[in-house]
Amino acid sequence: MDISSDVWNQVALEASQLYFTEDGKSPFANTSIEKLPDKVILHIFSYLSHLEICRMAMVCRRWRTIAYNTQLWKNVSLRPEVSGLHVGSLESLLQLISVRFGPSLRYIELPIELITHTVLHELSSKCPNLTHMLLDFSTAMQLHDFSEMQAFPAKLRYMCICLSEVIFMEGFMRKIYNFINGLEVLHLIGTYEKCEEEEEEIYEVINVHKLKSATPNLRVINLYGINFIDDSHIDAFSSNCIQLECLAVNYCSKVTGSTLKALLARSKQLKCLLMNGTSLKSEYVMEAEWDKCSVQELDISGTDLSTECLIDVLTRIPTLRFLSAGQINGFNDSVLKAWMEGGNPKTLLALDLDSSDNLSDEALARFITRYGAQLQACVLSGMTHITDQLWMTIMPILTNIRIIVMGTTERLSGNIHVDQLMDTIGSHCTKLERLELRWDPENLRFSDKSQKAIDLLRVKCLKLRCLVLNDGRYYETVKANFERADRTTVVRTTTSCRVSAYHVLSNYNDLIFN
Repeated sequence: MDISSDVWNQVALEASQLYFTEDGKSPFANTSIEKLPDKVILHIFSYLSHLEICRMAMVCRRWRTIAYNTQLWKNVSLRPEVSGLHVGSLESLLQLISVRFGPSLRYIELPIELITHTVLHELSSKCPNLTHMLLDFSTAMQLHDFSEMQAFPAKLRYMCICLSEVIFMEGFMRKIYNFINGLEVLHLIGTYEKCEEEEEEIYEVINVHKLKSATPNLRVINLYGINFIDDSHIDAFSSNCIQLECLAVNYCSKVTGSTLKALLARSKQLKCLLMNGTSLKSEYVMEAEWDKCSVQELDISGTDLSTECLIDVLTRIPTLRFLSAGQINGFNDSVLKAWMEGGNPKTLLALDLDSSDNLSDEALARFITRYGAQLQACVLSGMTHITDQLWMTIMPILTNIRIIVMGTTERLSGNIHVDQLMDTIGSHCTKLERLELRWDPENLRFSDKSQKAIDLLRVKCLKLRCLVLNDGRYYETVKANFERADRTTVVRTTTSCRVSAYHVLSNYNDLIFN
């Protein structure tokens, strides 16, 4: 329901009067932060980062006592590049674990220099409620000696291990196998972003076949960018983890899908399968019994699957709520047509077709006209022929949309009239939470009256928490508009932020790492 400006002004006036007494003085006139009770300051500190809390501890003795309250140290990252916190010595860390962390600690991140058997012993004995742990071995050139390690946190439900390129982990892993059988979420993060194109030799730095025997209760497995992971490792996990509901092997280039048939047959609860950037082969994918599986969320972006294979899979999956199939040459108009005629897109909630150059705007318009009202995420970026004209046509249909990614960084022959686009988004997409416009700033055309369109977007889309634009004049205009309304964290640049349809995944919170 639209509320006129007069009503809003009246509400603002009445609200302001609450802060004044009859003599015109504010009841908070003589109040300072020193007069606030400890529990209020503690609540204020809870909104600060740990680095800022440490600075607050230097103000006075009272603030130091509050800053060291264990309630503020439930989730701790000791990786300097992430949190800014640097622990100078093991002795200092051992004291922190005993005095500051204690039973309140739930989550901790440790860099390689702090991962020792004494630290792990102390965490085990002093932090009985520790359930989430990240161990960063990515910069390791050698491991500490774990031969004397006899204890390890035994209540872990989530564990993330950042692997090294050359350090073999088995000596450490053998010591913890007996303590991690309660794990439900496992992340093994490889060195994908650090690898060179031609590897001389690939080392299997962790024994997955032994690891799977020690973790029978896994629900979510994320193997990200690991150069030695292949189909045999997927087969190993599927043979032992009967509760598996989400498997992600993004950027594991040795995965071809040869054990996909066995995976779907064994893992009856598997609902989410993410295989972005793998080396899937069409013949292996077509062998799998998609018509009998429980998969509802599928990512096959950046693969070389054929048109025939895509049609076969999409027309056989009974219920598909999330599809990411961008950067595939075989994804063309005939795939969309076959899916609409022989498949079941009626359950689809998220569609990511980034950089699908063989799709025409006519085919996309037909598909979204039919199913757009149910979509919560729509990514049609990276295509020069998808301009504001298509978006202006389909936007009134996307009434339930939460995530939109549009535009391309390539220079276009025509221009994008961004004022009209913003006005249309604000008018129809009121549930929008994340929006990214990737168009080159030189292609964006806006007038002196663009503030009105930005105001409409800001006022109508009250759930909008992230608006990503390329740096330029229009970015500065939008950023200033939101900052004047005290919404300083909404507008961001593409250099530091990207919007993804992954937020719609049912296991999104479990898949987050780093």
